Amino acid sequence: MTKSESIIDDKGYISAIYGSLIEIKGFESKVRVHDLIKISSHNIFGEILQIYSDHVVAQCFEGTNNIKLSEEVINTLEPLSMELSPGLLTHIFDGIQRPLELAFNDSKSNGFLERGFFLPPLSRTKKWHFIPQVKKNSDINHGDVIGTVQETPSIVHKIMAQPGTSGKLSYIVNEGDYTIVDTIYSIQSNGKLKDYSMLQKWPVTKSRPYMKRIIPSEPLITGLRVVDLLFPIVKGGTVAVPGGFGTGKTVIQQSLAKWCNADIIIFVGCGERGNEIADALKQFSELKDPRTGRSLLERIFIIANTSNMPVSAREASIFSGVTIGEYYREMGYDVAVLADSTSRWAESLREISGLLEEMPAEEGYPSYLASKLSSFYERAGVVQTFGKDLSGKEKIGSLTIIASVSPPAGDFSEPVTATTKRFVQAFWALDANLAYSKHYPAINWLTSYSNYPEYISDWWFERDIDWAEIDRDWYEIRNQVNEILSKENELKNITQLIGEENLPEDQRLILFIAKLIKDSFLMQNAFDEIDNFTGIKKLLGHIKLIILLFKEANELLKNDVIIEDLKDLDIIDKILRIGHTIPNNKFQKLTNLKEEMKKSLNNIKYSLEFSKKL
Repeated sequence: MTKSESIIDDKGYISAIYGSLIEIKGFESKVRVHDLIKISSHNIFGEILQIYSDHVVAQCFEGTNNIKLSEEVINTLEPLSMELSPGLLTHIFDGIQRPLELAFNDSKSNGFLERGFFLPPLSRTKKWHFIPQVKKNSDINHGDVIGTVQETPSIVHKIMAQPGTSGKLSYIVNEGDYTIVDTIYSIQSNGKLKDYSMLQKWPVTKSRPYMKRIIPSEPLITGLRVVDLLFPIVKGGTVAVPGGFGTGKTVIQQSLAKWCNADIIIFVGCGERGNEIADALKQFSELKDPRTGRSLLERIFIIANTSNMPVSAREASIFSGVTIGEYYREMGYDVAVLADSTSRWAESLREISGLLEEMPAEEGYPSYLASKLSSFYERAGVVQTFGKDLSGKEKIGSLTIIASVSPPAGDFSEPVTATTKRFVQAFWALDANLAYSKHYPAINWLTSYSNYPEYISDWWFERDIDWAEIDRDWYEIRNQVNEILSKENELKNITQLIGEENLPEDQRLILFIAKLIKDSFLMQNAFDEIDNFTGIKKLLGHIKLIILLFKEANELLKNDVIIEDLKDLDIIDKILRIGHTIPNNKFQKLTNLKEEMKKSLNNIKYSLEFSKKL
């Protein structure tokens, strides 16, 4: 959260209190919607929601216990904004960017966030090593990289000319150590000289400007086989992950944070239970970045708003996260925003709407729930940003939004889930029955979907593996797997009536291969050292091996081989264990397994031919 260096002398007083909402009189004609106010005696900040002729209504970001009528309120004349500079990564903030680590270490807080606690989000005393990248008298425009700071060993922070900036660089410091508020450069524009530091501020409700949107063409590789094959996402895409309690939403979010090929991870814990967020933070601190072998926290920014924190701050948290994400996207990075969960965010919206006595819509949610959700998801995308990179090339960055939804009792028809489906292009529906049967990730392959395969099919085609026995690429394999799983679902009712043993052999083969796909390929152990991430090459080899088995088995069935002969092969057990027995860098083992499978199938064929001769 931010406040002016010097508060403007615009004062009012509290005239009414309704829970977290307060009415203020005294500066009705001087304020704007979304401006920040401050209750002086308690150091509590709030945001103006409504303006009337004789008063304004503001929501407080903290509880209003013990606040009295007529207490002084100061108008800061600026909206809720994020501080943007080196120092964001590796740290934990709440929804209005209060530094939770400092709050925890404060002796007065006893480990809890005390009401009225305020410190600048980013340190004004810590020095960063700044390396200038432009020379004096250069022409500077919005988005140009002025210099760089090594924010963490993994991430170079690019200090960019702020939005709206253009002119001639009249001054820039030499390479050295500076705080984020020191003057780093000055720009002469229209006869005026203006100084700039490394620190920027940006309103959370306003999208950061960019040059143009670009059609996505590269997938966000997650390492989850069911996602990367059946329900892929692109860099710059939008995904909803709905699921009831215990279906694995948080584990999926943590797996994505560790393994997805984004450069920066923004994790927003929005309204979840405190112990759940504490466990997530503990695991993040222990995880190693597979890229560097160092701590994963070096490229993660965390916003934690637990369920016992004020709902007003929770309502702001997802927009705070996406604002930080847009800032790093402008540097040319691929950013993933993981929000857990938007249902808790919507509940805070409902509570505030109720206090405002607005007309409720379905299940008490405000009628503008859809527009609020769309304003969040529409900030994702692949864009060409303003300015040039260090090499003089255009900066291309992406912002991917992956948000979990917690529908009550797993009911996907409830308003938040149903509305979310209108704005996302991928939908990973978590199934309680799969979770209870220990099938993880519990993504239901019949009710989930992705609209992105056509965008990334060429990318996968360029990375296809060359197996002469099966020349189908990723897109064709994906379609065939979907077809097999759909046919298996159609055969369920027939199987229940007459029994599997009474089905024709070709239909029994479909049931067998579908079970092999589910148990060997779709099921994945997030806590296994080998199975927790599947690389591109292993994924293609794994699924092609199963499809090759299906192809060869169909030929054998035409020659009177029975399905039981195939099920009894030793190779089937090895295929079932591919996920946790063959590492990503041991692809030759998959090739050997393919040759072993072909040999086993040929043995069945030769045995059948020999028996016919006899």
